Amino acid sequence: MNIHDLEKSFQDKIDREIKIEPKDWMPEAYRKTNLRQISQHAHSEIVGMLPEGNWISRAPSLKRKAILIAKVQDEAGHGLYLYSAAETLGTSRDQMIEDLHSGKAKYSSIFNYPTLTWADMGAVGWLVDGAAILNQVMLCRTSYGPYARAMVRICKEESFHQRQGFETLLVLSKGTAEQRAMCQDAINRWWWPSLMMFGPKDSESTNSDQSIKWKIKRKTNDELRQQFVDMIAEQIKLLGMTLPDKDLKWNEERKHYDFGEINWEEFWNVVKGNGPCNKQRLVARNKAHDEGAWVRAAALAYAQKRTDHKKVKVA
Repeated sequence: MNIHDLEKSFQDKIDREIKIEPKDWMPEAYRKTNLRQISQHAHSEIVGMLPEGNWISRAPSLKRKAILIAKVQDEAGHGLYLYSAAETLGTSRDQMIEDLHSGKAKYSSIFNYPTLTWADMGAVGWLVDGAAILNQVMLCRTSYGPYARAMVRICKEESFHQRQGFETLLVLSKGTAEQRAMCQDAINRWWWPSLMMFGPKDSESTNSDQSIKWKIKRKTNDELRQQFVDMIAEQIKLLGMTLPDKDLKWNEERKHYDFGEINWEEFWNVVKGNGPCNKQRLVARNKAHDEGAWVRAAALAYAQKRTDHKKVKVA
């Protein structure tokens, strides 16, 4: 088959909702787009452990500490699922991790903001994981098979994370005046970065149209962002808190909430590596990787020992 016929067959398969598998023919641009998206997603799960891990030793109770430890462990597992999916596209995990640690690879800009109080753990769970879920539920139907299958379990766990985050804020919202103020402050600081998680507006998103045609994604950035605003604007009423947006109001004609303009200068500044914690996150990841070298070496040595032992038994 010539390239034109291969591309037509590929698109026909996608249009018929047949998953693309690692050994199937695919356009190089499709492979690169998936590799970029999946590896960035994996990096985000791993780097996302840092702002939450920061509060494990300072959690207000043993119950909260256990919940937070479990959540951070979940994020590590999500990263492993996603690195495995990305490896099926022809790159190595070592290369992806090197790209992350060198600053070449991107991860979600939301994790370059600091977690200043315990209430931030609730805001991260409710807002950040809530925004992530809207993206990720859609990815359960993405056209690349390994990515879609990895997302099924990830979405189940992220849904729990969001509920846990909301419950944390709910408890604070019913507490003392100081606790309620801490709850509102966390919401104020995380609201706009959460809206930025959906990426640039559609008019500036260079990959969106092709990704939708290939069914890598099912909705545009602005569609998902609007869905998120509509969801959170209703949920916050249960907390008795407010969102930091004077332009937020229900539009009866559109049947959606109108909301204010995002600070796109801040968004691009953080994406380019100039956010509050960009450098801190990379230093922490490199330090952890270097200090964990002996663990990786020991695991490889043990695996080799088991392989050699099995060979001896077979012989």
